Amino acid sequence: MKKPNLVFLSLAFSFYFFAQITSAAEPIRFKVGLDPSLGQSQPVSGRLLIFMTANQKPLETIEPDFLNPQSVFATGMEIKNLEQGKIIEINSDSRETFPAAFSTAPAGDYQIMALLDENHSYTYNGMGADDLYSSVIKISLPLTNAPPELIFSKKVPERTPDVPANVKIIEFVSPALSAFWGRPIKMQASVILPPSYDLSKSQKFPTVYNIHGYGGTHLGPIRGAAQLTKAMSDGKRPEMIYVYLNANCPLGHHVFADSANNGPWGRALTTEFIPDLEKQFRMDGKTSGRFLTGHSSGGWSTLWLQVNYPDVFGGTWSTSPDPVDFHSFTGPDLTLVTPQNFFHGADGKPYNLIRDQGKEIMSFEDYGRLERAEGYYGGQMASFEAVFGPKGDDGQPMPLFDRDTGRIDPVVQKAWGKYNISQILQDNWKTLGPKLKGKIHIIVGTADTFHLDEAVRLLDAKLKSLGSDAKIQYLEGRTHFDLYRDGLSDRIASEMYAVARPRAKVAATN
Repeated sequence: MKKPNLVFLSLAFSFYFFAQITSAAEPIRFKVGLDPSLGQSQPVSGRLLIFMTANQKPLETIEPDFLNPQSVFATGMEIKNLEQGKIIEINSDSRETFPAAFSTAPAGDYQIMALLDENHSYTYNGMGADDLYSSVIKISLPLTNAPPELIFSKKVPERTPDVPANVKIIEFVSPALSAFWGRPIKMQASVILPPSYDLSKSQKFPTVYNIHGYGGTHLGPIRGAAQLTKAMSDGKRPEMIYVYLNANCPLGHHVFADSANNGPWGRALTTEFIPDLEKQFRMDGKTSGRFLTGHSSGGWSTLWLQVNYPDVFGGTWSTSPDPVDFHSFTGPDLTLVTPQNFFHGADGKPYNLIRDQGKEIMSFEDYGRLERAEGYYGGQMASFEAVFGPKGDDGQPMPLFDRDTGRIDPVVQKAWGKYNISQILQDNWKTLGPKLKGKIHIIVGTADTFHLDEAVRLLDAKLKSLGSDAKIQYLEGRTHFDLYRDGLSDRIASEMYAVARPRAKVAATN
């Protein structure tokens, strides 16, 4: 699931404000152009996003806040071939907006900003390298003068992480994925080697394959490489090789599942990339020395890989995984022959997606509308559709639900069924049960921000009925974002090492 933008958490901005929304007399128009200082010699195209907030604290940038979703107006549209020196005028009311048309905002003072997402990655990870954006300007509504000018004058810089000597950035051209796409497709990973790796030419190490959550890449963990290395040097963690896999793709997070839209990522990982890594590094290279862990979408990915490739991996420690039982896809039941509405139940009560401190703060309907404004692909819901759904006649992933009405397409829902981990386990338990003995570990907070504990409980009940020895733990009061406090990572590492080296002594963990 997508990590909320925490920038605005401290704002004293309430839903009451937007309860006062009244329609303005005229649509709000903006002028958009390129500042010559950018030196942009070629026309630019991409997703134009305009954000507006009534927050009065001076801001450097404005972005949606998923823990206070009504606090930022957003509108999005595609623009093509914007040339330097050319000004275009935008009618924001005729575009895809959230939470409502800009002209419905009450009279008052606002801050506003424009962003151009040239590579259509904003829905996945927000502002990124080479995105163009304007300064934040102040306006007052209703407008009494000419349309405000939002001039792209800044570019997000490329941020290249410092790579320590014991970290290797690996790129591998996958034959299977390249054949699927008809062009070279790279698989990527950051490999963190243990402190004693260079002291021997023969010693092998267990290997941990870690998959990031939605919005991440394989480069993010490099920032924590020094801390991880020190923990292994100090004996707080056993020495293992850590491989941080990249699950980011143009359509979102591919979760290392073979799919009609993204290609055979699971097969490529297990039959191509891992064998190549084991040739390059002194890894155990056997089932009992290959482990999986990941959080959120990474948690789903690692459970999927363990279930589908039980002979390859020696265990998964999946935390806060995306829905693992489609009887509750964070609300709607996607197993019913006559589909439910994706936005609300039969009683009309909306399905909530995001909660914080016991408060339901963003519904599935609102999330879908915001995602549509940000861009039609790469967002969290669109990412699920790219993995789980079939390819449409237009070559794009078929949407599960109508973004306006919430109506679920029964054909698409049926196709999603083959990715229902709980059902896969039930249907294949006679074969999978013995192979998964001692290998499934799931940890989730009882206050998970995205209600992901609900599907975990359904899977838990299913596994118990099957006689599984899976270890599923619920951390009381923990959310999606504080699950790892109090040494959970160290504990997981020790449990993995105990499988790989059962006779070794490891440091005690909480």
